[in-house]
Amino acid sequence: MVALHPDWIVPQWPAPATVRAVCTTRAGGVSAPPFDSLNLGDHVRDAPDAVAANRQTLCEALGARAVFLQQVHGSAVAELAADAADGTVADAAVTSVPGLACTIMVADCLPVLLTDRQGTRVGAAHCGWRGLAGDGRIGVLESFFDVFWHDPSVSGPRAAIESIASETMAWLGPCIGANAFEVGADVRDAFCAADAGASACFRAQGGGKFLADLAGLARRRLRRLGVTAIAGNDGSAAWCTYSRPERFFSHRRDAAALGSTGRLAACVWLTA
Repeated sequence: MVALHPDWIVPQWPAPATVRAVCTTRAGGVSAPPFDSLNLGDHVRDAPDAVAANRQTLCEALGARAVFLQQVHGSAVAELAADAADGTVADAAVTSVPGLACTIMVADCLPVLLTDRQGTRVGAAHCGWRGLAGDGRIGVLESFFDVFWHDPSVSGPRAAIESIASETMAWLGPCIGANAFEVGADVRDAFCAADAGASACFRAQGGGKFLADLAGLARRRLRRLGVTAIAGNDGSAAWCTYSRPERFFSHRRDAAALGSTGRLAACVWLTA
């Protein structure tokens, strides 16, 4: 195993010793601009050989096999078995298999990494606004908890979501910040219809536009589920993918001007 790149983000959270996690930045890869340099997305018109080399670099640094999903801004959750392959259509993943990294790719959306307090089960969720809002009440985080503690290798009934959440820790990675994420009234309505207090995460800009706090919305969803141990992205500028082009990819910042952009990856896994 090689060392993690010093620019990558290692979560500061009270996870058990059996749990490892990291979020990549742009540093440490071989891709040419505008994907420079550690682009991990194989769907963004980067050279396939460069993406493969970057993914190999990631796995060698993790000492684990990163499993990449086909993310579609939905709420499906994949249970990763030892033989899990890349490409499952889902926006969250869960596993209890050591050495298998639940991996979420982002370039403005919010990655959320999770573990139980015993360090026996981990998961990751891709939280763009559509997946986070879901149908108003049930989004990707709610769907995640519906399966998180239903380990298929263990018989017995599922635990109540409230008891699961109270035994879960979450870490929020970098995403587009609240000073850059302009959305329409439809996005605000999608959240506030089920949670009137979510209006606090939107600032009116005129013309029917709002600035949205994506990380703040995720924190509200997690707290409503019963999760109290939440670390990572606090909404400050240091976490904003849009405003830090030297460190983060940003679809909203780069896609129009450069034609495309790369993808970061947030990973969580169990040690053997």
